Amino acid sequence: MQVNRQKIRRSLQNWQQVRSWARLIREAEILWKVDQKELKRLGALELSQLMKEIPPAYRRRINLWLVKFSLRTRFY
Repeated sequence: MQVNRQKIRRSLQNWQQVRSWARLIREAEILWKVDQKELKRLGALELSQLMKEIPPAYRRRINLWLVKFSLRTRFY
């Protein structure tokens, strides 16, 4: 029973982390789409930094969230 709880807890934590990364990417892309030159620059910087920080093990699941958010950024 304890092992099952740990698996569920770990799965939930992974899900929450993936969702958080996807939301950060979404926010950066929204900034990148704004017409103001400086905000676009900041959005591009933020997005490139996020892409470098995301653990490779989460990329596939993050891509699924990004598809749901209808964003352009994907990990290939």
